[in-house]
Amino acid sequence: MRKYLCLISLFVLLTVVHAQQKQDVINYIERYKDVAIQEMLRSHIPASITLAQGLHESSYGKSRLAKEANNHFGIKCKDEWSGKKFFQNDDAPNECFRVYEHAEASYADHSDFLLTRPRYASLFQLLITDYKGWALGLKEAGYATNPKYTQILIKTIEEYGLTKYDQTGLALMEAKEKLLSVPVKSN
Repeated sequence: MRKYLCLISLFVLLTVVHAQQKQDVINYIERYKDVAIQEMLRSHIPASITLAQGLHESSYGKSRLAKEANNHFGIKCKDEWSGKKFFQNDDAPNECFRVYEHAEASYADHSDFLLTRPRYASLFQLLITDYKGWALGLKEAGYATNPKYTQILIKTIEEYGLTKYDQTGLALMEAKEKLLSVPVKSN
């Protein structure tokens, strides 16, 4: 009987933890979806990809790097970085990561990072709604060392319906294009 109660307690605990984690992911999406859409408008990186990467790389905003350095994408310092630095173990001991004033700056730098690195140039030839192509391309270009990175991003996008933010971004892009192409009447 005691074993049975322990198993039930463990099951209930795991269910509660899973439900809380799922709610944390939903909260993260709600908090950063508009930032991802704005970055899509600016950089033409699908909002779904940006959100999935942010979710994964920052453990939905709960990682030490996200909390203490506002770095939601695990972007390392590199030689050109002149801002604040944060050190922690990653692929090697005591690696240098970029520190941002706020998470939104991390999102903007993530877009700029992809836009300015030649190894990611082929991604911008893909349709802006081709999240699977982007996920595969990021892995192939060496964005992450995890061999399952492509599958992680795709699963996250599909599980949480993140493509709806691509559609929102696309609609805003089309509306902006229409607005800019309308001739202005003058008196």
